[in-house]
Amino acid sequence: MLFSSKDNADTRPETLYEWRLSDASTGMVLSLEALAQKLSRADVVVIGEYHGHQAAHLLQSQIQTALYRQQPQQVLSMEQFNLDNQAAVDAYLSGKTGETEFIEDSDAWPNYRASYRPLVEFARQHGLPVIAANAPAAMVRCVGRTGPEHLNQLPTNEQAQLPNNPFMDTPAYREKFDATLTSSHGAADDAMRERMNNTYHAQLLRDNTMASRILAARKAHPQAQIIHTTGTFHSEEHLGTVALLKQRAPNISVAVISPVVWPADAETAPLHENQNKGDFLYFIQPLPTEFVDEDREHKAMSARFKRPSDDTCPGDSP
Repeated sequence: MLFSSKDNADTRPETLYEWRLSDASTGMVLSLEALAQKLSRADVVVIGEYHGHQAAHLLQSQIQTALYRQQPQQVLSMEQFNLDNQAAVDAYLSGKTGETEFIEDSDAWPNYRASYRPLVEFARQHGLPVIAANAPAAMVRCVGRTGPEHLNQLPTNEQAQLPNNPFMDTPAYREKFDATLTSSHGAADDAMRERMNNTYHAQLLRDNTMASRILAARKAHPQAQIIHTTGTFHSEEHLGTVALLKQRAPNISVAVISPVVWPADAETAPLHENQNKGDFLYFIQPLPTEFVDEDREHKAMSARFKRPSDDTCPGDSP
């Protein structure tokens, strides 16, 4: 437990490793043990994160361990691995490859060792399944670039990997997505609207694939509790993957844990402004500002998203 009974949700975390847990419906401050007890009956526990935030990844590992103590039948599902790399994940869990081989073979995220190693190692050491839940990166990239029709051009064996109705949607999610992109890019012309629409369908492909993979894991391990780690946009406000889980399996019970960045100039935790983000909230410090110089930021973003010369999709302009 990272804070005592004398602390409350208005006590700002002192380091980037710390969190403050709260029940979103009551505002009650929770210890890790109390949270685990409240989550004990959930079929699926979705832990949203800000990618690369130390407190988020530490809390995910602590929740995984606390829930295992209550229910040893557990499955770890991860956005951070794509379904076409499931064999590489399984090979590592079974001892057929070493960690560096696993990282290379699974196309693991660059921050794997710092952020996700504890989750995978806990599962490996306890013989628990790990589900590579995300859609294949090439499919997501090409849908985002050329549109949802890209899936129709895929070979039958690749189409068979995907969920039925891979672009199932919810109106509230589209509204949130559009509002987020509009705030970043301003008013959109026709070309921008087409790009936004394609990007949204790529997002839906991720969410529907993750929902489908979680449900497949439930079917394969009906007595197990599923822990799913994901970027918070995919789960907060019970939208994205969570909404699609409920659409595909209305009777499944899903608990959502969402991060809230504690504003640097706030004296109290803004619980009332964030109650709808999840069933439970964890308050964390903001990460440092990446750039002050706008020109350097623009150059860095351009380099980050520059398309490799061999990165092509059917329908790309010559």
